[in-house]
Amino acid sequence: MIQPQTIRRFQTVTLRPHWMQFVINELPWLLLCMTGWSYYIGWYSQGWLAVVLSLLTAVLLYRLTYLCRIKYRITSEQLMIESGVFTHSLAYIELYRVVDYDEHRSFMQQLAGLKTVSIYSGDRTTPRLDLIGMEAGLDIVGCIRERVEYNKLRKGVYEITNR
Repeated sequence: MIQPQTIRRFQTVTLRPHWMQFVINELPWLLLCMTGWSYYIGWYSQGWLAVVLSLLTAVLLYRLTYLCRIKYRITSEQLMIESGVFTHSLAYIELYRVVDYDEHRSFMQQLAGLKTVSIYSGDRTTPRLDLIGMEAGLDIVGCIRERVEYNKLRKGVYEITNR
């Protein structure tokens, strides 16, 4: 006799990169931009310098906005990635397709208390997803792993290894 499967509902988890990840990613450009503006305002008032610094500032503001608009949602069955500033992109990874995880912390991320979680999947469009700028104290891998194992069991997906 086949017993009915109980469907377990997980609460949706929404994650966003920490703003300090922007500082880590763009530190040389931020320093150059701040130095340039202080130099421009203080002594050297050339028009071309203002144009270059304005363009650099606009690029940095775009990158900050892009990072702030990234949203990772972990549902019962999928990992969804929302991103974009002028266009909106929404990508999906079925959790039963996830095969491996990795956590990485660069030196600057260690100083800021952040990490990058890499998720490897059998998905054709997104074989590797990096969740950048996550707080180091969050157990993201444990949360995803629990849902992955549940979905693999529910769908009857088994991994075959050659040892």
